[in-house]
Amino acid sequence: MGLFSFFTKEIAIDLGTANTVILHNNQVVVDEPSIIALDTQTKTVKAVGKQALMMEGRTPAGIITKRPLRDGVIADFQSTELMLREFIKMTGTKGYFFTPALKMVICIPSGITEVEERAVRESAEQAGAKEVRMIHEPMAAAIGIGIDVLDANGNMVIDIGGGTSEIAVIALGGIPTSTSVKVAGDRFNSDIIDYMRKAHNIAIGVATAEQIKINVGSALEDIENPPAEYEVHGRDLVHGIPVAVKVSHREIAQALDRSIAEVEAAIINALQKTPPELSADIYKTGIYLAGGGSLLRGLDKRISDKTTLKVHIAEDPLKAVARGTAIALKNFDKFPFLMR
Repeated sequence: MGLFSFFTKEIAIDLGTANTVILHNNQVVVDEPSIIALDTQTKTVKAVGKQALMMEGRTPAGIITKRPLRDGVIADFQSTELMLREFIKMTGTKGYFFTPALKMVICIPSGITEVEERAVRESAEQAGAKEVRMIHEPMAAAIGIGIDVLDANGNMVIDIGGGTSEIAVIALGGIPTSTSVKVAGDRFNSDIIDYMRKAHNIAIGVATAEQIKINVGSALEDIENPPAEYEVHGRDLVHGIPVAVKVSHREIAQALDRSIAEVEAAIINALQKTPPELSADIYKTGIYLAGGGSLLRGLDKRISDKTTLKVHIAEDPLKAVARGTAIALKNFDKFPFLMR
């Protein structure tokens, strides 16, 4: 370790709408939901991450929970800064005799505006970063998947996160074609909440919708090895009492159909804008999926049927972006032009 490296702590951050993942020395040191609980009077932090998630929808008067990122970007600057500070504390300072300077690489959506990018940078600086660099999410995902992003051959990567689905064609270390749609995990949860209200007359929260998505979420009604029906608890909208109903993967596939169709349309649009030579490459290599949304049952098959292309799911889709960000951080000399 060089002298300046000793005085600097390098961390890679996937600051996501649903989850924040932080890596230090190629190890995941933080993997927490992007949520914070605050005291409304003192504005002090009561909890972040998993602890705050457990409080969502259950807080007493005087405490509120917030998800400070929406659609892949910062919606609440102050809450993001406070949340990021707490997450950075979780990374620890073991092995340091003092508080080291922080060097961060943060991944950002490809469709982010300059104002939104500045908000991310300022939040990181306010949270203690001395140097902040950024990398686009699809590029980070491609690196994390193991794609040679410096190669001339084109690859299409789709990162389906919590707030956005990022679709990009990558070649020669650049992104010739990209598009971003605000349809991802959060929209899927909203669709499930609406469906439960209309089809079963039951009110549920975001946390319950997430569990439904995990247990019986599906992009297709007909899938191999379908999951068993899942029992959902909520409030009856007619009588106002707690009730339980069972839902199947077929119902959730119907609930998510329209939103998934929007993602499919964005993929087709990106393919139509792709230069012919890169299209030929993608025909041979196929499409790579990353992000938590790629774990939705049958999504890879549905996209493959729609595009007639092979679809590959990353080995660890939830961590692909974070790992790619960490690789870019450690190989700064190799990927300097990927940073912003």
